[in-house]
Amino acid sequence: MNLTNRLRIGDCAEYSKPITEADIITFAEVTGDNNPVHLDEHYATATIFKGRIAHGMLVASMISAVIGTILPGNGTIYLSQLLEFIKPVRIGDTIKAEVSVVDILPKGRIKLKTVCYNQFSEIVVDGEAFVMVPS
Repeated sequence: MNLTNRLRIGDCAEYSKPITEADIITFAEVTGDNNPVHLDEHYATATIFKGRIAHGMLVASMISAVIGTILPGNGTIYLSQLLEFIKPVRIGDTIKAEVSVVDILPKGRIKLKTVCYNQFSEIVVDGEAFVMVPS
């Protein structure tokens, strides 16, 4: 069955995980983003964050885990992603990425609401994505 045919407006899926120091170090190694606000506690303590924070894109990448494996799922291709970083994420925070279907468009295009929450149910990343699902 065509993946578009099984999707409904309001469908929702999520993925959760704690953010670890290893996640931040690995993300910095893979991306080359060695900003000391993520890696150096002494440096980060002197910033507005008063300590180390996770890369915003590390947190946002959890949205990709939902889109590519759960909703819409395997074979889905990202077309665009709009992100707003609302609150910092720290080592030890548990993040829940939630994706919901907002609109089903022609040619297998889907508009999605994308949000990441911390363990206090506070929004840390807000956005929307457009994806293409396989036929």
